[in-house]
Amino acid sequence: MEKLTYSFPASKTVEQPAHVGVVGSGDLEILVEPTDEKKTVVEIRTGITGFQDTWEKVIERFVSQNDISARIRINDFGATPGVVSIRLAQAVEVSTNGANHN
Repeated sequence: MEKLTYSFPASKTVEQPAHVGVVGSGDLEILVEPTDEKKTVVEIRTGITGFQDTWEKVIERFVSQNDISARIRINDFGATPGVVSIRLAQAVEVSTNGANHN
């Protein structure tokens, strides 16, 4: 199990917590928690090692497109970068508009 943590400055707050996805074969779970801090902190737990650069690029792209102050936890079970991006977009939608997606 590998744990990666990334932190970026941010300015927009999210309205509510979000939970999207399910940890399972080839998928992942994302939890978003609002925070009063002016930063986004992303914690990733993955059983697939050696993809730190890929994770960093996916997270940097997400943060540059979604300037949200939040604590984001990702529990990964081998999801592709495309799936990660889709789940992150769903999590932002849930945290700003409501209704969890599993």
